[in-house]
Amino acid sequence: MLYPIMHAVGSTVYFMLFLLFLCARLVPRTNPGITCWAFAALAACCARLAMLLLPTETDAASGLLWYGVFIALEKLLLLLGAFRFFGAVLLPGGGMITDRWLYSAVALLLGWIFAYGHLGLPRVIYDSGLAVFNMLALLLLALAVYRCRIRLPHWLKSGIVSIAALLALHWLLIVPLYLWLLPDWRQQGFVFGTVLAMVQYLLILSTVIVLFCRRLTESEAKALELAYQDPLTGLSNKRYVDVLFGQALQLANRPHQALAVFYIDLDNFKPINDSAGHKTGDLVLQEVARRLKASLRSTDICARIGGDEFVVIATQIEQEQYVQEIAAKLLKQLQQPVEIDGHSYELGASIGVSLHPRHGQELAELLEKADSAMYQVKQQGRNGYRLYSGEERRG
Repeated sequence: MLYPIMHAVGSTVYFMLFLLFLCARLVPRTNPGITCWAFAALAACCARLAMLLLPTETDAASGLLWYGVFIALEKLLLLLGAFRFFGAVLLPGGGMITDRWLYSAVALLLGWIFAYGHLGLPRVIYDSGLAVFNMLALLLLALAVYRCRIRLPHWLKSGIVSIAALLALHWLLIVPLYLWLLPDWRQQGFVFGTVLAMVQYLLILSTVIVLFCRRLTESEAKALELAYQDPLTGLSNKRYVDVLFGQALQLANRPHQALAVFYIDLDNFKPINDSAGHKTGDLVLQEVARRLKASLRSTDICARIGGDEFVVIATQIEQEQYVQEIAAKLLKQLQQPVEIDGHSYELGASIGVSLHPRHGQELAELLEKADSAMYQVKQQGRNGYRLYSGEERRG
């Protein structure tokens, strides 16, 4: 009675796994190995149905023969899926086992089963051939996962390898243990192997889900990075400055601490961009971004908000003289010549500064006042810095 129950439960579980793998296959840019695993689960389902629905009483019964055929197909598809999904290097020198080897092994087993069914050979011949084939296939699966090129969680990788190794040991012991030494334990051994095989498929399906979730998370992070990052310089962009400003306010955690906003407009950039070309102009902007980041603390924030306009948000300002020191440091960095392809380009910058909370509470207000101070520097000859005083006027 135990066999029919196990075959019924097994065929149901394998069919559900087949459907789950097919659903996973519908995800865009899915690894083709998942398709192989789907049909491997279907072959395992058919193997259990063959044992459940076809005659199995005699040694050459059709149920037994079809079980062997479907198990051979299952292991073939299981390995093909593993090789395609994990991309493992299995041979010395970086080589891989080709599909032709697997097809040859399956053809050999099918010939073995055919000979057993039509030549009236002893049952031990059938069991031995099936056991050796399954043992080797499962060892290959364990090796493929162990040497896979995909970064997997340790528990998942070790779980698949361990289960595959246990199943290989299970098949190795079938003939000497379950047929000769402990024949009464044959049913228990079959149940043990079936449970291990189902756990193996569940772990493989978990691998698919884990990697899909990782890909989704990385794609979301990349999308956010593209949305909030200036693609040319790698700095934050104008859209993200508001978020960064909120973070900067949290760092100003003492009543006497201020926050400084530096509005930086490059001098002489347009003539360089027009005369040397946009490619050189882009390289100049990248060098400016590098210098700005190198001049700031880890808690400070730097963003590009326009063509040649940058914003620096300095946090945890204890005294106003620190603002002057930061502005002077930034200006000195931007006054250094930029060397590109053997040519030297002179820049400079006009920098306006506003302070939180003295000059405003909102970033838009602080930027407006820092921009006014910067414009005043432009009016007075450029290449300098100025703290907003309330006397700045445009026009």
